[in-house]
Amino acid sequence: MEQKRENWGSRFGFIMATAGFAIGLGAVWRFPYMVGVNGGGAFLLVYIIISAIIGIPLFIAEMGLGRKTQLNPIDGMRKLTKKGSIWVAIGWLGVAAATIIMSYYVMLIGWMLAYFVKMITGQFTGTTATEISSIYTAFTSNPGQVVVYTLIMIVILGVIVNKGLKNGIENCCKYLMPALLVLLIILAIRSLMLPGAMEGVKWYLKPNFSKINGKVILAALGQSFFAIGIGFAGSFVYGSYLDKNNSNLPGDATIIVVVNTIIAVVAGLVIFPAIFSFGMSPTEGPGLTFITMPNLFSKMAGGRIFGGAFFFLVIIAGITSGIGFLEAITCTVSEVFKIDRKKTVWRVLAVIFVLSIPCILSQGPWSNVEIIGKNLFDLADYISGSVLMPLGALLISLYIAKEWKFKGYMDECNVGGGKFQIKRWWKPIVILLIPISVCTIMITGLIQ
Repeated sequence: MEQKRENWGSRFGFIMATAGFAIGLGAVWRFPYMVGVNGGGAFLLVYIIISAIIGIPLFIAEMGLGRKTQLNPIDGMRKLTKKGSIWVAIGWLGVAAATIIMSYYVMLIGWMLAYFVKMITGQFTGTTATEISSIYTAFTSNPGQVVVYTLIMIVILGVIVNKGLKNGIENCCKYLMPALLVLLIILAIRSLMLPGAMEGVKWYLKPNFSKINGKVILAALGQSFFAIGIGFAGSFVYGSYLDKNNSNLPGDATIIVVVNTIIAVVAGLVIFPAIFSFGMSPTEGPGLTFITMPNLFSKMAGGRIFGGAFFFLVIIAGITSGIGFLEAITCTVSEVFKIDRKKTVWRVLAVIFVLSIPCILSQGPWSNVEIIGKNLFDLADYISGSVLMPLGALLISLYIAKEWKFKGYMDECNVGGGKFQIKRWWKPIVILLIPISVCTIMITGLIQ
């Protein structure tokens, strides 16, 4: 059945929703541990430069394609080219990446919810580092508990997206995003007040240029695409809900990337000053959130309150990003296969839940099951983040260079723009630097 497409109700709502999709766990969970294992300030500097030079133009391009077509990424690329064209793979790859990401993303948000409950109920109070590590292992290896928390988050996401663009996604993000930023600032202030916190600030904000190498640059490049939300179909779909002649694409995209970067930086100011204050290591990796942070809050005065607030804001970030992934899949499936939107939401979530089971079991009963040396959780992350996402982003960059041409990209995306617009000097960045960079990420990811 033919369904009337909605448009964003306000510019603020669009910016908050798209920023929420871009930020997610990539900014407040993945970014801090990537900083920790890649040299602190050196990684931060490279990340900011890459986000500005490469992230913004590519982000504008993906949203611009959505706005130009006013369709989902599959039908949109069919409209611009033809059915069966290689460029239609941009849509298929994006939706596939979003689906696979959601298969473990709902599990991760479920973990955050569980840790929020554990924190506010005092389960980490008075515990040692070894006991906290044991709590993490016991919880993640218990499929029954994880399934319950995962289902709760699936229902929350379904209820929000089922209400539609304005009443569900936009209204939700208009409140959740400011709340996330306020909570982050409060926690950062608390962290900065700890004795010895300035050592963590120096490590985090003062770049050690000797730490900058190929590995750090590639890690920053990959994190930029992951955090901004390029190649996941969400930017395309969110862009398709924009009014063609009444939206400032370059300005809004830049604001979204800047907000994303600010929140990521502030998240680091929550974590690293406190870590250095208590003499912990910033190089914990993915366990930084689930092992180091509870250990930190267990030692901090008022730790239960601040720890609860921390995990609550991470849940908010996960929900706003999960909404974007789910909307990208729902919109595409509903429009391509002509299925009622409300039915599509729950059918998509049912598929995502089924796909999440192997990821959940990979932390417990199926922990020994490996494919190409990876458990099922890591395999899902690898396929989506190292194969599908960069391949989709590469195709977008090649489409600009080969089919859209730089002038077409510039003219289309500047429609409705304000003072900040795409300039002619962007051409070598868009036509050469971006495709080479994305190709490098993909090849390196596959090799590693």
